[in-house]
Amino acid sequence: VNNYTDEKSQQVYCIIDKGRLMKMPFNNLSLLDYAINSTLVLSNVCLQKQDRVGLITFSNKMGTLLAADRKPVQMANILQLLYNQETDYLESDYEMLYLQIRSRIKQRSLLILFTNFESLSGLKRQLNYLRSIAKHHLLLVVFFENSELTQLAGKSAANLEEVYVKTIAEKFAYEKRLIVKELLKYGILSILTPPDKLTVNAINKYLELKARQAT
Repeated sequence: VNNYTDEKSQQVYCIIDKGRLMKMPFNNLSLLDYAINSTLVLSNVCLQKQDRVGLITFSNKMGTLLAADRKPVQMANILQLLYNQETDYLESDYEMLYLQIRSRIKQRSLLILFTNFESLSGLKRQLNYLRSIAKHHLLLVVFFENSELTQLAGKSAANLEEVYVKTIAEKFAYEKRLIVKELLKYGILSILTPPDKLTVNAINKYLELKARQAT
């Protein structure tokens, strides 16, 4: 039984983007706050499932890199490292992230990247680095719906100005769906989620991947 458990355990790294796009607010919290809260809950679930959990944060430079482990103190280590994390207004450096992952994470792992892309062109600037990461690891990209724009796109337009607003909102919502398709084209898993449903959707996807691994 012990041997079986060891074989089915895996390394899971939660990677949190602290760049400028994670500064966006939703219900008095930033997207970074939602990513941190989700990471804490998800890490605890992974440890309960006997997986080894690690943590990476980055923006224009590397932040935290906590090696994956399942020791009893690992959850306390993650909690301490995520306390008072802040975002900035700088562009995140995905090339640096890729090089750090290649040099520091030798074993194939599940990498759960909490980030945000507002447009397909924004994704394409980073896509080569994401594809390179996905060659060596199982990469799950988690990014956010713009809930306010989604609501605007669903409203009926009563005048010309509202027609313009509705059209723009629909365009942005469509771009988000294109990002999901573009990632899937290269075999990269993704979750497009409203901020307030992030934790539930991330846990469900992890459990789905865990069950798939066990079969």
